[in-house]
Amino acid sequence: MKALLEVRRVSKKYGNGSTALSDVSFSIQEGEFVSIIGPSGAGKSTLLRCINRMIEVSSGEVVFQNVNVTKLGKKQLKQVRRTIGMIFQHYNLVNRLSVIENVLHGRLGYKSTLAGMLGLYNEEEKKKAVEILAMLGLQDQIYKRADQLSGGQKQRVGIARALVQEPKLLLCDEPIASLDPNASKTIMDYLKTISTTLGITVLVNLHQVDVALKYSDRIIGVNKGRIIYDGVPREMTSDMIHNIYGSETGDLLFDLGGENAG
Repeated sequence: MKALLEVRRVSKKYGNGSTALSDVSFSIQEGEFVSIIGPSGAGKSTLLRCINRMIEVSSGEVVFQNVNVTKLGKKQLKQVRRTIGMIFQHYNLVNRLSVIENVLHGRLGYKSTLAGMLGLYNEEEKKKAVEILAMLGLQDQIYKRADQLSGGQKQRVGIARALVQEPKLLLCDEPIASLDPNASKTIMDYLKTISTTLGITVLVNLHQVDVALKYSDRIIGVNKGRIIYDGVPREMTSDMIHNIYGSETGDLLFDLGGENAG
């Protein structure tokens, strides 16, 4: 089976000499739910942003649907980005706009610059946005301003904005890091449902090991810009978790016990 996404020997070095990623390689099949775990500063966010070229790689290749994303010009890159949705830790919503206006921003990749600036969306796009919001339990919030929502609701708006793009792949950068346990569970449940029922491939950065173990088909463990685990959750041992997180492990597991007890 051909991989949807292939990351081939990707490295990222910054001008100050620091290395964010070192020779990272993995592939993801269509429909997989894959979590990337690791301590803060391990390179997880950089890795996600290299996939859609929000950050340029220093070396290596990112191949998505048989297209080498690292070699694309601006116009071709815009077309590829239509099919890669992105969900952010801090939501990236426009606070003064309504929920539905924020969601429709997911269609900007399909618009000319002028149509995007003028907010010209057709009835089909609006109908689709309303359907997705209803699926995410936000049908009563459609015309509320984004700044009137809770964190969990804002993140669901972020998911809706990504889904209205009709993506093949969802990149989720620490989507539950700013949320309480109940809202976190809701978001992860929705992401898992999106993966299983819509067949959309999900690649999610997580700090919480127990969440990754519960939801993922596969886990990639990253430390200091290198992959040190790539396998199924059931084969992950406490020693492997310690290798990934190092000195953070004790605090991490203690936090998990407290936060998700019961």
